[in-house]
Amino acid sequence: MGQRPRKLTPEASPLHQLGAEMRQIREDRGLSLRELEKKVRFSHSYMARVERGDQTPSADLVAAYDRELNAGGSLIRLHKRIISDSESSASRRVYVSNPGLHVSKTPVSLVGDEGSEAPSSEGISVPVRTDDGRIIHVSLSRRAMLGALGSAAALSAAPEVAAAASSRSARLVSGMDPIEHFRATRRVLIDNDNLFGAHKVIPIVKQQIAAIKELREQRRGADRRALIQLQTQFSELCGWLTQDIGDFRASQHWMQQALEASHMSGDPELTNFILARRSQLAGDMHDAIEAVDVAEAAEDMATPGSRLAAVAATYGAHGYALRGEKDAAQRAYEHAHELRQNMDPDPASPWGVWLDAAYIEVQRAHSLSVLGEHAAAAEGFHQAISELPPGFHRDRGVYLGRAAVAHAGAGEAEQAAAMGLQALSIGLETGSARISRELAQLDGQLNQWRNVPGVTDFKEAMSEAVLRQV
Repeated sequence: MGQRPRKLTPEASPLHQLGAEMRQIREDRGLSLRELEKKVRFSHSYMARVERGDQTPSADLVAAYDRELNAGGSLIRLHKRIISDSESSASRRVYVSNPGLHVSKTPVSLVGDEGSEAPSSEGISVPVRTDDGRIIHVSLSRRAMLGALGSAAALSAAPEVAAAASSRSARLVSGMDPIEHFRATRRVLIDNDNLFGAHKVIPIVKQQIAAIKELREQRRGADRRALIQLQTQFSELCGWLTQDIGDFRASQHWMQQALEASHMSGDPELTNFILARRSQLAGDMHDAIEAVDVAEAAEDMATPGSRLAAVAATYGAHGYALRGEKDAAQRAYEHAHELRQNMDPDPASPWGVWLDAAYIEVQRAHSLSVLGEHAAAAEGFHQAISELPPGFHRDRGVYLGRAAVAHAGAGEAEQAAAMGLQALSIGLETGSARISRELAQLDGQLNQWRNVPGVTDFKEAMSEAVLRQV
């Protein structure tokens, strides 16, 4: 006997009202969640959470409900009104003073747990200085963030992105096969993400995923498998972008979507890559056990001699550092180097092509910083920065921020402040939460040297950069 559906409470919040309406229309059409799952290609568990009001639905899910249940646009209109009201509420309450939080903790949502959990939200984690001088992180909508910055550069999307991905459907691009269009668009989006920041790219990536899903209905055989592979790649990209802006719940959602699609694609190497990426995400979330266990599973799954085995071992090594196991972390990094040196990868494989000795060493530097080996960490980051190609703008900002934190940990205040200023400039351009988290930590570390001239300059720049009000 199936579990009795939980009684809904539409009066509890607008999200509960939307969920109740979605369930009512579905039941009026005589469909179970399992039956609807086959039509809309969203998991029944995700839909159940949405109907209960436990999770904000993506725009894609609401549109799928509306279409398959013949709701005549009513669900879409209700969803848009709720999102608009939430963003308006966020823009009125940006300034936050919450003494109970530390700068390194999870971002505070201004619109409640529902808004922060939405995989489709375009939230950005930004630093805010409180009345007592600390910096905390606050989740803002992209609209509020852009309005607060008032930056013409932030408001204008890169022309390359608009040119390559302006249409919702790949079929509208003349003279190019739709599948090749998606591949070319993904390459352009990746390039522009590094140059201009994730928050500009995320909406376009989501549009591409929706277009791929539409096109899958019309294709069969090899074309459909190619589209599923592309959907996996775009979902993984969305997982990375949301990871970079600090929206870890959304990142987990997109990585789960990527993992499920990778199984459908029939490409075990792609599945292997997604598993390795999930270990990296767990490391960013400071989930040491998950980082190690998923990395080990990915390495076991990898073809012997493949590059992906070394990728997985690299991410697993940071998990040991998060657990405070210095010797185990060092052994894991040496193991990653050994795997890389002895690998015989398929030259046609696109996965993990960026892995080289320098990449492993910059990950080791990050782990050394976590383990309190600040001088060695700073040296590792300096080496990584010197070897970065010119196009890796945001990554340079991340490494600068981490190097600054390492210098502060080593008691080198002026050098820490100088590198922090460089990282701050890139952070403002890209909106990367990875950079802002490092700078918030640095800001706290430098309090003991606040009268040092270089430190004073950094703190003044941080005060000007963070959002006090909208």
